Amino acid sequence: MVTVRVNVTLKPSLLDSAGRTVAKSLQDLSFDEVEDVRIGKTITLQVSEFDEGRVKAMCDKLLANPVIENYTFEVVD
Repeated sequence: MVTVRVNVTLKPSLLDSAGRTVAKSLQDLSFDEVEDVRIGKTITLQVSEFDEGRVKAMCDKLLANPVIENYTFEVVD
């Protein structure tokens, strides 16, 4: 079994309202060094064998919205 970690984030050109809310809250808590926050999601897949094309297809068809999100993935030992 192979573990694949998929990271999905909003494209940089899109406003991340949840990230903005978290950034403001951190600053309100005196974490003044925080300038920006972007929130995404991590999906961990257990697959019988790794096939890059199949993982890309999973991301494009279900795990990410390619219109507004970017994704990366890596095989985890």
